[in-house]
Amino acid sequence: MAEFQRIILVHYHEIGLKGHNRSVFEKRLLRNLEALLSAYPLVTIHRIAGRLCVFLREGTDCGTAVACADAIVGVPGVARVSCGFKCERDLGQMGEAALLALAEAGEFASFKVHARRNHTDFPIDSMQMNRDVGALLCAAHPDKRVIMKNPDVTVGVEVVQSAAYVYARSVRGIGGLPVGSSGRVACLLSSGIDSPVALWRMARRGAVPVGVHFSGRPQTSDASEYLVDDIAHVLEKTGCIGRVYVVPFGDCQREISLTAPPSLRIILYRRLMFRVAERLAQREGAGALVTGESLGQVASQTLENIHATDASVTLPVFRPLIGNDKLEIIDQAQQLGTFEISSMDAPDCCTLFMPRSPETHARLEDVEAAEADLPIERWVEELAAAAEPHDYACPAYRPRKPRAGE
Repeated sequence: MAEFQRIILVHYHEIGLKGHNRSVFEKRLLRNLEALLSAYPLVTIHRIAGRLCVFLREGTDCGTAVACADAIVGVPGVARVSCGFKCERDLGQMGEAALLALAEAGEFASFKVHARRNHTDFPIDSMQMNRDVGALLCAAHPDKRVIMKNPDVTVGVEVVQSAAYVYARSVRGIGGLPVGSSGRVACLLSSGIDSPVALWRMARRGAVPVGVHFSGRPQTSDASEYLVDDIAHVLEKTGCIGRVYVVPFGDCQREISLTAPPSLRIILYRRLMFRVAERLAQREGAGALVTGESLGQVASQTLENIHATDASVTLPVFRPLIGNDKLEIIDQAQQLGTFEISSMDAPDCCTLFMPRSPETHARLEDVEAAEADLPIERWVEELAAAAEPHDYACPAYRPRKPRAGE
């Protein structure tokens, strides 16, 4: 049997709808994959026939190819990932490659062949390729059934201008748009369950997230900072986070707790956080703030309190989880790989100086009156200046150079 080069086909859906801008999105996804797969034996990645093809080095084994494909599955912009082989545009070689691909597809009871001819200079049409390759596979697997709807395995055969690609193992990706195709956002990132999921959802829409973590330091330990770092390392595996700013927030919280009405503390904390996050967003050239809030989940997340908080900034505030319940958010955190980290106990600013009876229907005028005697602008300047940046492996992120006057 012939030796074939291993390939991984990266299918996308939403990118294919972008019309004249499609090549921009394809190139962004290609660059992201090149950087994120540097540990694997890549030869090159090419755009072919409405998808990307990852070419692996000669001699790459099945396990390595599968590991590489699994790493691609979680990258935003990827709709499906298929492991297979490149061969000559020859039916005999296509049949041999199909046998190899099917043998590596795992256990199955039924299959079908789906052939596609992308260039009409190949004389054999798709229906004939389906019949010829299918007959060879049936002869090799007489105990398996051929069914057209929902088979266990679909063997793909794609003939392009200079080669054929044959695959069987195919795994669904997360879809969305490539990170770096939709601008930059600043995400309030705690060590809890919700905010990492909100950040990931924005990355899946093509944004480059920059995290802003408010630590209770020096009034609490820095344990939450280590958990946020662990969360960021999970997110960077798929290029979903570029930088995290750690802001030591404890002293300002203490001052607010000593002077402000207890029922309004949470809102005053969050208004100050939003202002600092907005200042850092401006430093980064980010176009919006992002939080992990879900409507009605806690006291600060009522409509009135959200309005009072948003009034402190001019940037738009995105809340990707606003309509989700806790069980839905937990399920996505588990899929993302951040849930176990977020479940660890760590004192942070969210639990520091909490009132017994927080206001759930705050009036903006009352909040602004309680804030009037606080040195808000000075705190914003000091906290933004004290923010500690930590960078992560995001192919689409580049530190922004400050402009004149910043």
